[in-house]
Amino acid sequence: MAEDRLFDESWRTVRVTRNGPVVEVALHRPDARNALDSTLMDELTEIARLLRLRPDVLAVTLTGADSYFSAGADLRSSGERTAQPTLMEARRAVMRGPDLCQAWEAIELVTIAAIEGYCLGGACALVAACDFRIMGRSAYVRLPEIPLGINMSWRTLPRLVSLIGPARAKRFVMFGEPADAAACEAWGMCDEVVDDGRALAAARGWAAKIVKLPPLPVRMTKEAITAIAAANHHASIYMDRDQFLLATRSHDYREGVTAFFEKREPEFRGD
Repeated sequence: MAEDRLFDESWRTVRVTRNGPVVEVALHRPDARNALDSTLMDELTEIARLLRLRPDVLAVTLTGADSYFSAGADLRSSGERTAQPTLMEARRAVMRGPDLCQAWEAIELVTIAAIEGYCLGGACALVAACDFRIMGRSAYVRLPEIPLGINMSWRTLPRLVSLIGPARAKRFVMFGEPADAAACEAWGMCDEVVDDGRALAAARGWAAKIVKLPPLPVRMTKEAITAIAAANHHASIYMDRDQFLLATRSHDYREGVTAFFEKREPEFRGD
């Protein structure tokens, strides 16, 4: 059965385990600080689709390493993805991120992200697509896209506006500055702050609460609230991948990424 793929231990960049009706998904690309390359994104997307309607699972936890969640989208592989022969092929390739987040948002089961250390860029977009986020006290999230010369894509902006409101979303996205666990909790982007190293244990505690509830009303409530919150999301953000393709062909993007790797201030010129 296709569902058995979840637990066959053939995943290259993800570890999937099960404790009764709770499934734990852990990013596992330690050589790259769990940076989201094409393989990791594809595997996470497939896992979400396999989980989506399973009747024997009630909750899913998503976590990274003990001291970090993820360094975000892999800049080197991102450059490779956009260097396609045609714009049509490039446009198709950059759907990986939006598809990943959509797949996780579409899971019927309750999803709980456990975040330790840093959670950057695309990883922040991913946890924003989950139902709940629990953070270690020293954890932080950050979106570095605009300082790198690109827009924040992956159809994430509507989710952020729903979570933290328009002014905070503008501040968080535009400045590219870290938001620590305390700020995230105050904003509504984090549902609980715990001592460092305890985020996964706390997520398991939330999952245990879910398991005790009647499954059908939980699933129906999640579907209804998500539908209400996301009613206009697609109409408001469907062009963000084309904006990304435009931005990645600019001088400012090349300068932003080069400056990042050279550890210097970029010199943007607006083209």
